[in-house]
Amino acid sequence: MITGVHALLYAKEHDAIRTFFRDVLQFESIDVGGGWLIFALPPAELAVHPTESAQHPEVYLICDDLEQTIAMLRSKNVKTSKVSEESWGKRTTIYLAGGFDLGLYQPYHPTAFGKK
Repeated sequence: MITGVHALLYAKEHDAIRTFFRDVLQFESIDVGGGWLIFALPPAELAVHPTESAQHPEVYLICDDLEQTIAMLRSKNVKTSKVSEESWGKRTTIYLAGGFDLGLYQPYHPTAFGKK
């Protein structure tokens, strides 16, 4: 039986990105040795979108209030893109160390884990 999902982010600036998840987002973690952190994630969902060609996976964090979340991030010197309105929600991009981009959005649709 499947009991969870283990997502991987590959980055040259891995220590800075781990620090972001630990100190900025304050995600709980375990150290599996030598400072190698594995983070507990909030509820997750997986969507499969149609496309004509192979694409890369995308990771988006979900929030209840995008403006409030952006304000918190910026108070901790995290850079984000301009907010864009989509039919499915409001979104921005979080710019992390080493050129790593992470999506962030406030959905207009119900989520698979029961929040709107």
